[in-house]
Amino acid sequence: MTVPTWVVGSGGLLGRALVAQLRRRGDLVLTSAVPWADHALARETLARDAGALLAAADGGPWRLAWCAGSGVTGTSEEHLAEEIAGLHTALEALSDGAASGTVLLASSAGGVYAGSSGPPHDERTVPVPLSAYGSNKLRAEQVLADWSVTRGGHGVVARYANLYGPGQNLRKPQGLVSHLCRGFLTATPISIYVPIDTLRDYLYIDDAASLTADLLDVEVPAGTTLTKICASGQSVTVGALIGHCTAVFRRRPRVVMGSSALTSMQAVDLRLRSVVATDLDARALTPMTAGIAATLAATRTQLFS
Repeated sequence: MTVPTWVVGSGGLLGRALVAQLRRRGDLVLTSAVPWADHALARETLARDAGALLAAADGGPWRLAWCAGSGVTGTSEEHLAEEIAGLHTALEALSDGAASGTVLLASSAGGVYAGSSGPPHDERTVPVPLSAYGSNKLRAEQVLADWSVTRGGHGVVARYANLYGPGQNLRKPQGLVSHLCRGFLTATPISIYVPIDTLRDYLYIDDAASLTADLLDVEVPAGTTLTKICASGQSVTVGALIGHCTAVFRRRPRVVMGSSALTSMQAVDLRLRSVVATDLDARALTPMTAGIAATLAATRTQLFS
């Protein structure tokens, strides 16, 4: 019997790719059209759709992948608090079936390790967020951990590196690769607010979705939460990223080095590695130039079709 999987945030970069990956594997996938702008209606929708997941499971195992969240570094506390409230609502609505369920929470390695010392960071690194966004991610992780303990559920926290690829929301001030593609296609300079030698780990979205689907299959003891960093393990500087884009574009992208109050909330060296469930990391990853080329093609379609 196929284990039903509810993906919340299926319209976002990760959620959309995860839905596609799971369906390719033949899994039963449920999604939700959550009216996030209407807080009361959003919670009502989440509670209703949680019930639909339990009904689909019919007393058997079920999975929830919480990929929702439109926040970025600099997002207001009020907005972030509503995202936490939505997670609370979904988890409480699933509590009666917690013993049969696995909940995966998409978190942010960049957000939680922004102020941490001693890179490369792994799951043993003490998180030190520098922004409300990072602190909110840690709060969400704690909400899941508490639920797992009190309800006997199975929790998984996936701390993602910088995800990139087709489907990035160009309206969000996030996703340097997509914005470099946008700038190239529209002949618009792109402002960069971190030093050129800033190190980041970039993970192509299809690779992230495949890893996430495998992570959902990991057996986690009831009442516990497993935390894993989802990264390529190969960091590049902003300067090197621009070089990769130049190779794909056949022209150097136009960039402007600027300054922002948000710069202080960003780590200069965010090298990452995982020491948890490392067998999942034994996979071929998309080369960066191939990922940038796919992102460029998708961005062209997004802008001009």
